[in-house]
Amino acid sequence: SSVSGALICTLLLTFAWEFLRRRQFWHVTDLHLDPTYHITDDHTKVCASSKGANASNPGPFGDVLCDSPYQLILSAFDFIKNSGEEASFMIWTGDSPPHVPVPELSTDTVINVITNMTTTVQSLFPDLQVFPALGNHDYWPQDQLPIASSKVYNAVANLWKPWLDEEAVSTLRKGGFYSQKVTSNPNLRIISLNTNLYYGPNVMTLNKTDPANQFEWLESTLNHSQHNNEKVYIIAHVPVGYLPYSSGIPAMRQCYNEKLVNIFRRYSTVIAGQFYGHTHRDSLMVLSDKEGNPVNSVFVAPAVTPVKGVSQRETNNPGVRLFRYEPGNYTLLDMLQYYLNLTEANLKGESNWTLEYILTQTYDVQDLQPQSLHRLAKHFAVPDSKQFLKYYNYFLVSYDSSITCDTKCKALQICAIMNLDNSSYMDCLKQYSIKQSH
Repeated sequence: SSVSGALICTLLLTFAWEFLRRRQFWHVTDLHLDPTYHITDDHTKVCASSKGANASNPGPFGDVLCDSPYQLILSAFDFIKNSGEEASFMIWTGDSPPHVPVPELSTDTVINVITNMTTTVQSLFPDLQVFPALGNHDYWPQDQLPIASSKVYNAVANLWKPWLDEEAVSTLRKGGFYSQKVTSNPNLRIISLNTNLYYGPNVMTLNKTDPANQFEWLESTLNHSQHNNEKVYIIAHVPVGYLPYSSGIPAMRQCYNEKLVNIFRRYSTVIAGQFYGHTHRDSLMVLSDKEGNPVNSVFVAPAVTPVKGVSQRETNNPGVRLFRYEPGNYTLLDMLQYYLNLTEANLKGESNWTLEYILTQTYDVQDLQPQSLHRLAKHFAVPDSKQFLKYYNYFLVSYDSSITCDTKCKALQICAIMNLDNSSYMDCLKQYSIKQSH
């Protein structure tokens, strides 16, 4: 009987472990590996991504004028692997190559960098299902992702095959997007969009109403999920909505943004969350319906790369995050943001990734549901909101708490958080008496 007791105990432990594991997933984005990064006395030669500028304070884990050294990226994945947090999958929302002038890269270089990052992930997490999305830098020339099959689409389809089924691999080859069920959560589907097709600088999609027929495909996929009682997480690189640091500029072309917002509104009961990268900052948004009722929660994760332009005052510390969800209905319950204090890591010569904040505790909200985040955004909007001060510090991943957000800066943040479509966003700017910049 002691044997059967031990067996029951083991089974219960295994079940509890599996139950816990099925309740969270990692989100990493914007790795931007700079393979040229090396420490040298000539600070103009530390990395190609500084474009000849003096690296400010280069150390083993990088510099704010450079994209990520491999050691920084490896430290992020090592942290995830050894965090003790068991996750059922990972989402990875694009941008592996560095920010360098077009002539310094090529299709082959871009494919090599994506291959390097993919094999790094596969070797560290052999049993984890990973859902990647393509970023605007995951192509050569950058931003110009095409509407038909290409060498890059083919390469990533082959690289990401271990995580995807045949149909997903086939649409990835054709247009750089796919949908895939999560193996450990059979009623959860990940839709990985190629929103780079909607990105302003992409000339391959000018005057196209539905580049690569992705809108049509998205609607039919969401419709299929609705009929089959599946829940969906949307992942992509370039986010929906407006940039929180400039007035009146959506992250993608306005016509495409409006289309996407309308589709997301229509299927808001199917979509249990949206996750993006691209801006390198930590921000959230709430999608509301036409009547202004919150219907969807949207999260933009900060980058692993700490890079900034020479004239920029602010950037971000490297970050990765963990989401917790309710098994069965995939409701988002919480988010844990981890970061690396880059200055400290370089001084000590070791990476100490730490918990930056837990969303529900920091902001005293119940969960990550649209209603909760909508109430929170209203708190942010109050003059002298302590919550907003915290939010802005985390927006830069605790990079520099002396950087403040003035009245206009705050208004742009609030309008971007609460208004994802053009008309409500413009109304919000008017309310704060802000002129739209063109």
